Amino acid sequence: MPDPTDATGAPATLHQAPDTTVITGAGGWLGQALLASFTDPASPWFRPGVLRTLAVDAADAERIAAIAPNAEIVVGDVADRSTIARLFRNTLGDCDVIHAAGVIHPRKMADFERVNHMGARAVIDAAIRRGVRRMVHVSSNSPFGTNPDPLDVFRADEPFNPYLGYGQSKMNAELAVREAQEEGFDIVMVRPPWFYGPYQPLRQTTFFKMVAAGKFPLVGGGSNRRSMVYVDNLVQGVVRAELAPTRVAPGWGYWIADAEPYEVTEIVATVQEALRLEGCPVKKAGGAKLPNIVGQVAEKADRVLQRVGVYNQQVHVLGEMNKTIACDISAARRDLGYEPEVALLEGMRRSVRWCLKRGVDLR
Repeated sequence: MPDPTDATGAPATLHQAPDTTVITGAGGWLGQALLASFTDPASPWFRPGVLRTLAVDAADAERIAAIAPNAEIVVGDVADRSTIARLFRNTLGDCDVIHAAGVIHPRKMADFERVNHMGARAVIDAAIRRGVRRMVHVSSNSPFGTNPDPLDVFRADEPFNPYLGYGQSKMNAELAVREAQEEGFDIVMVRPPWFYGPYQPLRQTTFFKMVAAGKFPLVGGGSNRRSMVYVDNLVQGVVRAELAPTRVAPGWGYWIADAEPYEVTEIVATVQEALRLEGCPVKKAGGAKLPNIVGQVAEKADRVLQRVGVYNQQVHVLGEMNKTIACDISAARRDLGYEPEVALLEGMRRSVRWCLKRGVDLR
């Protein structure tokens, strides 16, 4: 693996931002955070060039326009190649691509493969045809499943072990990335775990409410570990992957997360502390302790449902609650100069403040 460092061991200087940046998934959680960073003159990642964005629908386009009024918006399906051709129109020259589009909790199982895999292929093919400078593909922990024991961590060259339909689709997308890398295309993968922070969707608000009520399930006691990433830390990692001065080896991916994994009990306690500090009532300390068998039964049910083409978000999430999903960010630190700047308590406080500012009821 090439090491983009100078003789002192410090990360090499990043390239300048391109004249044009194409962002898929721009109306999503990460996409909105990227837009906010790229359009804020006070941000270290501010860029004055053209932002070309892909929105799923009109509501998605409104979210993009609210943050980046000057962004060029194309509305359509990421897996539709005619839509992607419009997205890349007139992008020859100094252009990078950040592919953040994806579906985690689909309406139907077929959306996993269509959006996550075939959408990635459509964007990669268009980026190659248009001769873009570099593409960043946002992957996931799910192509690698769960850690075999609570002390294990996923590394940059981790072998695939996909977890159910989402993991399979994201693995297939990573394989498409690897094919492009082997053909000489400059594309880098980043692998974030569980996000938290501003622009959060409804499912994260539900998490806060359950924690505030003392009802978040601690399956098997909650001693299992989870890596998490504050969304501004993730923005930093994505941008560094985009602008780092060297290519990466095919199949190599960078884990972008907070400094260390957290036990689930620590996550719950920290969220409760953040809620208290921001003036929100916390009804009960800790969470709802459930025996490990609850998670095992939920996982088996999830597997059965997905085999017959049914996805149930509640069952899926409960089936993961007793698992360790932890990663090692040392490669991103070494090669990209990535260093998470926001820790769990501060990040959760910012998340709560973001909700309260928008009138979100966290009770």
